Amino acid sequence: MNNKAEDPNLWNDATEAQKLMRERQQLDESINGVKLLEQQVNDNIELIEMGEAEDDADIVKEAEDALKALRSEANRRQVEAMLSGEADSNDTYVEVHSGAGGTESQDWANMLLRMYTRWAERQGFKVEILEIHDGEEAGIKSATILVKGHNAFGWMKTESGVHRLVRISPYDSNARRHTSFSSIWVYPVVDDSIQIDINESDCRIDTYRSSGAGGQHVNTTDSAVRITHIPTGIAVACQQERSQHKNRAKAWEMLRSRLYEAELMKREAAANAQAASKTDIGWGHQIRSYVLQPYQLVKDLRTGVESTAPGNVLDGELNEFMEAALAHRISGGADVEVADID
Repeated sequence: MNNKAEDPNLWNDATEAQKLMRERQQLDESINGVKLLEQQVNDNIELIEMGEAEDDADIVKEAEDALKALRSEANRRQVEAMLSGEADSNDTYVEVHSGAGGTESQDWANMLLRMYTRWAERQGFKVEILEIHDGEEAGIKSATILVKGHNAFGWMKTESGVHRLVRISPYDSNARRHTSFSSIWVYPVVDDSIQIDINESDCRIDTYRSSGAGGQHVNTTDSAVRITHIPTGIAVACQQERSQHKNRAKAWEMLRSRLYEAELMKREAAANAQAASKTDIGWGHQIRSYVLQPYQLVKDLRTGVESTAPGNVLDGELNEFMEAALAHRISGGADVEVADID
């Protein structure tokens, strides 16, 4: 790739040149990351040996704590190395939809939107709000965000499904415990290397006034666009821009991505028909429960991974859940821990 990058004729085809440079940068970052990890492991092993030789317990503990953190980083990179799907390296769209239950579920949807935004920021990804519909009293009815970063879709693709919240409702004057549901839908941004043909006569295009308070993220002009693909029933919407033309273009991109993701799901369902038949859909594809009262626990129902610190999870600490879900998915549904995959 370095040799190709130095070819003076490379930029005769700008698209291919950009693709090469992007792949080269991603490979370079991966290799350097592993080298840095190896160096840090060796450095901390030497520190432990030094601390033991000098009978300095503080140095030993500090190095051991560093190794634990490096183990977590190694697990993350191990999973990331398995993201070999054709769209895993792409940016991703994330849709949040509140379930039945009015203000309760709308507030829960807003909490999920914040959780994924915080997770993306922790990963160094960029987040753009494309469309948002506020609830009548609090929270949101729905929202769509764009997460930009290498392997964004690969990391987030296992988050699609129903998320369940149990808590004492802040909107209930009798302080009763409520259960709320919201759904997440994740699909990749389709780049120029993936051809998706859409017959415009199969689509219905609606324009409407954007919701929200306006300002930085959304606007209140009649520029929002919704496109519905009639054969599949798939609908997308965008209100990010003040220009209806730009929102329309972005909505077409989102529709292409949704149709592509639907095709990926068909392929995966066909390839894993036996495993899919074992999936518990009694809760409507529920994948994770977040219990805040009477006890505190977040549990992934597919992998069994748990956390007794839901506050941290809702603040974006999701890697442990994502890593286990990716390993579970790659193993075909078997109960395999990340550390077991070599």
